[in-house]
Amino acid sequence: MQVMRGLLFFLIGLLSTVLVSFQTSALPVADYLPKAQRYNADIPTPKQVLGVEIGERHLMHYQVLQYMSALAERSPNMIKTSIGRTAQHREQILLTISSQQNLDNLSQILARRNDVSKVNENDPLVVWLGYSVHGDEISGTHASLAVAYHLTASQSPEVKALLDNTIIVIEPSLNPDGMDRFAQWVMTYRNTSDNIDPYHSEHNQGWVSGRTNHFWFDLNRDWLLLSQQETRNRIKYFYQYQPNVLGDFHEMGRNSTYFFQPGIPTRTHPLTLQKNTELTQEIAKFHAAALDGKDRLYVSEENFDDFYYGKGSTYPDINGGVGILFEQASSRGYQVDTINGLLTFEFGIQNQVLTSLSTLAGATANSKALKQYRYDFYQQGEQQASKEKISGYLVHEGHDNFRMADFLGKLKQHHVEAYPLTSDYRLNDKVYSKATSYFIPLEQKQYRVVKALFTTETDFQDNTFYDVSGWTLPYAMNIEFQPITRTWGLKWSEQAWQSAPTETVELDQNAYAYAFEWHHFLAPKLLNKLLSQGIKARVATKAFTSVLAGDSKDFALGTIVIPAGIQTEENWRDLVASAATEAGIEIFNINTGLTPKGADLGSRTLLPVEPVKVLLVGGNGVSQYEAGEIRFYLDQMQGIPVSLVEKSRLARVNLADYSHIIMVNGNYSDLSKKTVNKLTNWVRAGGVLFGQKSAAKWLAEQEILKANFVSKKRIDEMFATETLTYQDKESLAARKRIAGAIYGTKLDTSHPLAYGYTEQNLPLFKNSSLIFEKPNSPFVGVAQYTASPLLSGYSDRNLVNQVANNVALLGHNYGQGRVIASSDVLAFRGYWLGSAKLLANSLFFAKAFDAKAE
Repeated sequence: MQVMRGLLFFLIGLLSTVLVSFQTSALPVADYLPKAQRYNADIPTPKQVLGVEIGERHLMHYQVLQYMSALAERSPNMIKTSIGRTAQHREQILLTISSQQNLDNLSQILARRNDVSKVNENDPLVVWLGYSVHGDEISGTHASLAVAYHLTASQSPEVKALLDNTIIVIEPSLNPDGMDRFAQWVMTYRNTSDNIDPYHSEHNQGWVSGRTNHFWFDLNRDWLLLSQQETRNRIKYFYQYQPNVLGDFHEMGRNSTYFFQPGIPTRTHPLTLQKNTELTQEIAKFHAAALDGKDRLYVSEENFDDFYYGKGSTYPDINGGVGILFEQASSRGYQVDTINGLLTFEFGIQNQVLTSLSTLAGATANSKALKQYRYDFYQQGEQQASKEKISGYLVHEGHDNFRMADFLGKLKQHHVEAYPLTSDYRLNDKVYSKATSYFIPLEQKQYRVVKALFTTETDFQDNTFYDVSGWTLPYAMNIEFQPITRTWGLKWSEQAWQSAPTETVELDQNAYAYAFEWHHFLAPKLLNKLLSQGIKARVATKAFTSVLAGDSKDFALGTIVIPAGIQTEENWRDLVASAATEAGIEIFNINTGLTPKGADLGSRTLLPVEPVKVLLVGGNGVSQYEAGEIRFYLDQMQGIPVSLVEKSRLARVNLADYSHIIMVNGNYSDLSKKTVNKLTNWVRAGGVLFGQKSAAKWLAEQEILKANFVSKKRIDEMFATETLTYQDKESLAARKRIAGAIYGTKLDTSHPLAYGYTEQNLPLFKNSSLIFEKPNSPFVGVAQYTASPLLSGYSDRNLVNQVANNVALLGHNYGQGRVIASSDVLAFRGYWLGSAKLLANSLFFAKAFDAKAE
């Protein structure tokens, strides 16, 4: 331990005496760093470039870029790499800091890391420091300036040795859009005089907060899901560097202290090796020593878990590295009163600098063990894969190329190889076409990533989850998957899947009508594009058959027909071809309205589809995550504009301008009676209202939605408490909640809200104990939970039994309008593509059903 402490204080040293607890004035960069250092005068300080000291104000992202660019220009030990742009077009960067020799040979060093068949003992260790993935947890980003300056400017032998033996990757801001939203908020409400009142607006953000990105997504949940472009930009470089250690720097509530991993031992995913936890504990000694040296309060092995692999601190754990979470008590603004006294912005930055340097010290001291761990990780994975009861997974999607390509694309970004079949394969009396089926073997380098993505565990050592417990990728994307116990008769290509270019759609210019099928994921995008350009379309509410080029073609419910005889726009055929090419959807040329089977094309069963105008209710008390998910699905993925209106403005909006209103989970009790009456009258007059989770319950309380719910009292009565002691309180609360699990449902595929689904089975994501009771009225229920609904993740058996056979999605008439409600999150975290189509169907086909509720 003495040797480790010695190495730690060589790198960190004793901070200068001006760093008294809760200092309230901005500090020069040197005062954040080890004392008795000699710094290269040619390397600029933050003050020299930006005109302010670190912690003097909340910097904007462009200022962080400005300083890091200045460092890269002046220092031979740093490379600045642009890795992409955010949705708001801010630049994402990585800084690579090491010796000149290592940087000159960087491509060769990184290439050698791909060979996991041996330990490259002479190659440098790789440590990645990622800051402030939540944009309002901004002390980390400011700490990155001090850390980068120290590593590039210090002339100490200890730092030189560190750079000789380590490649340090710094991502100063993982969430630039959220960072600027937060910084602007704080600067807007900061007083000239200091204000430590925690209720002052400086410390309390409006809706939406800086925590999330442009689409209001939590980027720290996206490492596995890859729905957001910031994450997709980053993941390419993660796999280039393949870090041995990744530090993930966050903030938490102001009355906390400082946290570093390991977290609660029983909340570690079973795929994570025990050695990973041991190495985390070894490095934790360096964090403790650094914080002890400054009398800083901290905790470890408390609160946070290491279970969900979609977080920055856990994703490395299935990629041969060690991820470490850091959480600093947050001042949110510049200073705030807490139970521990005055907490300042500078104090938080100091702690983040301390643990950044202790991460480097701890990694360096354990360099040999970390390199050996990475080698063992992949060697043991190969051995375990060969002993598995299954050989891999067969995946299949016969109708929707987009969903399948997106699924395979996610695997590819995780460096998981999927192979096209070279011949049809029969399994369980079903033939899997080689054109639409793929095999994912377990015996590959990313064995544990495959296991993590396909896991369907429902039993866990500790049932208390900080985040979701079920995230099975093929369930989320509604991709059929089958475990393969033996590969006899299964033949697949030697070449892994690669994305194919989109083909240009060409139309018969003399066709009587055109048609496209609704099972395509981007069919709503194509339909909305056509409607917005004035092209008239019909939806088939009965199946029909047409003869195309001499062959019969069956068209299912939900098929969109574009008759030539009713079009009034010039060049409308060219518009159809262009929009179909953009969406990658095949258009069928139909040369007669007479069909050999089913409805003729002039039938009244082909209903007109009207353009939509969507209002999404937001504002304080409304889940920014769920609002963001729906906005992302409709706007970003389907090209359907969404008008966001805060609750407080609803009373002033002319609702008649909108065809649909969407309400997600939130508290709507503050809506006035006048606003409720206005909403009620709008629905009665023909509007379509969609409510998700607690919004659905609120609609029922207003007697707009005809639905009953399982009461909290009934849920409480299912759990015996007679023998419980006070220490059982947390575990009981965990049993009563559904933190995030996957449930199976059966769809009524004849219902317009289920158009486009070719199978009845549909997995849904459930993250609340809100449960509809089965309605008494017929034709109201659209999706019903199965008798044994839990597919993946944890839910107490009492809750599973209560959910079973009840309804998950329902819709009914309300005057001339429609009310549709879901107890589950239909577009969860932007990757739940399987159930998202239910949202689009609610937009375009709500008036295609007629169901009265008692």
